[in-house]
Amino acid sequence: MLIAPAILTACRKESITSAPAPASARPSILLVTLDTTRADAIGDATPSFNALAKQGLLFRQAYTAVPQTLPAHTSMMTGLYPAGHGVHENARRLEESRALISERLHAAGYRTAAFVSAFALARRFGLARGFDLYDDDTPPGLAERTARETTDRAIAFLKSEKNRPLFLWVHYYEPHYPYTPPEPYRTRFAKNPYLGEVAAMDEQLGRLVTAFGDGAIVVVADHGEGLGEHGEAQHGNLLYQATMHVPLLVAGPGVSAGAIDTPVSTRRVFDTIADWAGISSESSLRKAKPEVLAGEAMKPFLDYGWQPQVMALEGSRKAIFAGKLEVYDVLADPGETHDLASTAALSREQRATLHDYPIPSIETAAAATPSDAEERRKLASLGYVASEVKPVIRKDAPRPADMTALFPILDRASGLFVREQYRDAIPLLEQIRARDPYNLDAALRLATAHSALGHEAAALAAFEDAQRIAPLSPDVRAYLAMHYARAKDWEKAAPLLEQVVAESPDRVPALEALIIIRDRQQRYEDALALRQKLYSLRPPTKKELADLGQLAMMLGQTPAAIDAFEKAGGHDLELGVLYLASRRFEDARAALDRVPPSHPGYAMALFKRAQVSVLLHEPDARARIEAARAHADATTRELIAREQLFQ
Repeated sequence: MLIAPAILTACRKESITSAPAPASARPSILLVTLDTTRADAIGDATPSFNALAKQGLLFRQAYTAVPQTLPAHTSMMTGLYPAGHGVHENARRLEESRALISERLHAAGYRTAAFVSAFALARRFGLARGFDLYDDDTPPGLAERTARETTDRAIAFLKSEKNRPLFLWVHYYEPHYPYTPPEPYRTRFAKNPYLGEVAAMDEQLGRLVTAFGDGAIVVVADHGEGLGEHGEAQHGNLLYQATMHVPLLVAGPGVSAGAIDTPVSTRRVFDTIADWAGISSESSLRKAKPEVLAGEAMKPFLDYGWQPQVMALEGSRKAIFAGKLEVYDVLADPGETHDLASTAALSREQRATLHDYPIPSIETAAAATPSDAEERRKLASLGYVASEVKPVIRKDAPRPADMTALFPILDRASGLFVREQYRDAIPLLEQIRARDPYNLDAALRLATAHSALGHEAAALAAFEDAQRIAPLSPDVRAYLAMHYARAKDWEKAAPLLEQVVAESPDRVPALEALIIIRDRQQRYEDALALRQKLYSLRPPTKKELADLGQLAMMLGQTPAAIDAFEKAGGHDLELGVLYLASRRFEDARAALDRVPPSHPGYAMALFKRAQVSVLLHEPDARARIEAARAHADATTRELIAREQLFQ
């Protein structure tokens, strides 16, 4: 287990308090992360990057730990491979036990701020810890913002922020598909719009570096882009150079200008920032040391049950293992066209890296699936959709490199499904099933799509196929139960959902379906408890909060009702009634005074306000009683007549 300590040893929170260097010796630090930027994209399209590279140290053989945005950034922020920090895909959440470089710098006295450009790095995924400011806003209805918008915000912050030392992280998202660069780059790079987006991003990098001024700077890409090489149009599925080889430079105190070919991992960004901050100089890129680098691409394994993929790179020799071994000399053969596996002799350390790299647990990964439908839609708009189903694992599973023809179909089908465009998704899901018959995720999505469209026979046939693939799968039971819950046979759903929730109490869709069943069964106390459990797992909408408040109010659970209505906002009549019942008379008066005459319950508001007025001994209590009588409806007329406070 030669690599296990490097991969699995987490930087725990108790280590945050390491003694920092004196403030006078600590520079401000700028980290710029360029999303989806290939190493060979640096050149004519990147004059700002090129100029900065002349002042600093350029690493010509830098490699990401994983070719997806969130896990790649998590490795940079923790100094760990994904096997160490546990985030193997987008849309997963980082455990709080994993300390971030932002936390360490904040504890050491740094002012910390981050400006990220896409929902893939939203604060809910765990990277905001330790930042005084974490700006992840995107324009309404969008899941990303332009590099110019992000730079404008970062520069405005720099103009107003005078506290130093400062740690500033700025993330640009631009070179993602579809490639639609702004002018003049759209015209200049008409034949290569991907480079046009890189150029537009580079322009903003120049503005940002100028505004930052003196200090230490790291500029690094999180991963590259396939652009069709090895059959991969985008990224996330394979471990070839197009997506793993990235640009990386460091500039600042203690850095000699130049360029080196020593292979380095982007996870060492963590160590380099810690070095500048005077926390720890071990493994800093200011003194890069040769090491065997690891990398992974686990999305096809976690989503479809295909072979897990691990990379080990030493010197110029890169080995990939995914059911079989591939070996390439990436300096002599950067396109990885000549597999040397039959003749290459790997070192003991390189073989150990391939053999000992921990494969993630399917159960752990599935449990971290995003639970918020809006969250899933935003990720889908960025081209990221993680499976919510535990795949079928088998020894003869396909190699991702042999399934590249399915990548675009899988991406399109997933996006359509999440956006509830089921009719368009069905033919694509059928293609996936024909090519990959053990793909449980596709089988259940096909069944669900037919169910949502009311195709009863087709839905049940697809569920039978899913049961043949995975007879004991709780996912099959859960999806079948949700099918029954939306159909006329909804009573059949109850025992299935009860079993699923008992086995997996945090399964959000099952909880949502069981709530519907309990409402239909008029088991309202159970429905309330389930709603409270559900909203502890995902944020409720305002309507869901209002419904929760009404249910709690009906059941006489006043504190729960007040909490729900306060969070929902705009329910002043209900809050006034509840505050009054709780003898919170001042709060009741304020809430009831906000109820407008146009409100359909205005008569009740006047009646309750008159009660409050009497209890508070207000001088105009009699006038309020008369106003309640004058505007009474059939309900309040009888209540007023019986109200002893008014006698």
